[in-house]
Amino acid sequence: MAYQFDFGQVVSGEYGQWLLSGLDVTLRISGIAIVLSLALGTLVAVLRLSKVRPLVWLAASFTEFFRNTPLLVQIFFWYFGSYSVLPDAVNEWLYARDFEFACGVIALTVYTAAFIAEEIRSGIFSIPKNQLEASRACGLSFLQAMAYVILPQAFRVIIPPLISQFLNLIKNSSLVMTIGVMDLTYMARQIEAHTFHGFEAFTVSTLMYLTISLIVSFSVNLYNRYVLHVRSR
Repeated sequence: MAYQFDFGQVVSGEYGQWLLSGLDVTLRISGIAIVLSLALGTLVAVLRLSKVRPLVWLAASFTEFFRNTPLLVQIFFWYFGSYSVLPDAVNEWLYARDFEFACGVIALTVYTAAFIAEEIRSGIFSIPKNQLEASRACGLSFLQAMAYVILPQAFRVIIPPLISQFLNLIKNSSLVMTIGVMDLTYMARQIEAHTFHGFEAFTVSTLMYLTISLIVSFSVNLYNRYVLHVRSR
């Protein structure tokens, strides 16, 4: 008997609501992780360039550890080992809310931050050293020179690799379904289990991921073109 395609079944009614609910979770977990990973990655990159050796070693260890271990393992690490790593008060606060969602955010954040830190460090190295020296000569501290002179220029250089990291994070967010986060992939899997129309469910979810990625890429490029370039004039 030939397979009967039925996209209408998976995009309407209750199953359509499941996909929208999963899309909402994917957007929230990706958006939060993007903001946090960018902030953490910037901090780690600056620490690696500081003159304080313990901070340099700490930042380098963070980068190498999280870049060179699988994301799925890190997700399980935070999910099953949070009580051994995080303070009791933090764990209780997380359990009182959405623990699985929080573990997904933490894992995606630290994993992506390690890659972003290296991209930012590369961007900083592309800026002539005399700019930092001139900033210090004008009375700015190391952190002030980084914040007001070096980093704004570095971010303009690393926009393309940053977009790649953001898109990777969005796609990697599908792994959080392994700890019970009801994201878009999780919901597509549930629809497949209920309707046996896996091809349709995962085709629709794939198109949703593609749409999100294109919107993020277009938005960051637009920001780079009309905001950062205007400030540089």
